[in-house]
Amino acid sequence: MRATRAFAAALFACASALAACGGGSARAPGVTVANAPAAAPASPGADEPEPHGTFTREGKVGTYVSIPWGFSTRSYVLEGPDGLVAIDTQFLPSAAEEMIQLAEAATKKKFVLAIVLHANPDKFNGTATFQKHGVKVVTSAQVKALLPSVHAKRMRSFYERYKPDYPTDVAVPDVFGDKTTELKAAGLALKLHVMGPGCSEAHVVVEHDGGLYPGDLVASKAHSWLEIGKTDEWLKRVDEMKKTNATRVYPGRGAAGTAKLLDDEEAYLKKVIQLVAAEKPTMPEREDALARIEQAVITAYPGYEFPVFLKIGLPAEWERQARAAKK
Repeated sequence: MRATRAFAAALFACASALAACGGGSARAPGVTVANAPAAAPASPGADEPEPHGTFTREGKVGTYVSIPWGFSTRSYVLEGPDGLVAIDTQFLPSAAEEMIQLAEAATKKKFVLAIVLHANPDKFNGTATFQKHGVKVVTSAQVKALLPSVHAKRMRSFYERYKPDYPTDVAVPDVFGDKTTELKAAGLALKLHVMGPGCSEAHVVVEHDGGLYPGDLVASKAHSWLEIGKTDEWLKRVDEMKKTNATRVYPGRGAAGTAKLLDDEEAYLKKVIQLVAAEKPTMPEREDALARIEQAVITAYPGYEFPVFLKIGLPAEWERQARAAKK
């Protein structure tokens, strides 16, 4: 939405901040760890021991978290009687490969399906890696249509930093349809909700056995990715998710929790909208006002991870409200 030098600078700031963050997280009781992380530098060096991501299991749900260099990206693994289903395919192909190896070793089962939730590279970049293992990767028609443009944009931002561990070809998942669909894979019954804009222009939200997998539509104790400036639509997505039968939510960032995470996300979005509105936004944006809003959001949510996301998200929300006021 904001293809400017300021936007690019903020995106690189986000990348640097994420790469510098620790990848460890508190573990819930009963969770087993397949591979503990080594201490990781921001960028792995030739003389450094190669760090590893983690794979944890809580019942029949596994969580793979990449190293900080790969944005500490979370992907989920659903274990069924006949195999495994991946929710999102990771940001780096090397992380996708490690995820496959760790999950299959821990469960003694093979992946049979992977689902891409929305058109962000931490969701789709590992698509070809899964396909090389013979795994079918699917998404909605709406999400797939966005992949070429998003891939091209993020290539410009990330390729030089991550090459050769960054895909040069756009991901090509299969399409399960353009409407909410129920399907079976690995002996599991899955409901794939097709939803509109939120943190991306189109979303798939997976529902299974009381669990909800919304990707970055929900963040747990972390600031949300507001880049496209559609918080009004995002609130509709939260309302749609509340109408499911979910009792547990597995977010794109942060630890899983009860359905209260949906209430928390709704409250966060409304708070951001309120704080921006209080400044009576008009274009061009005012840097002093954005700085006040940023500090107010950080103060309202102490301890939330990734405050650097606000550098991109708040200008987008400012622009949305300024444009709406002119109509």
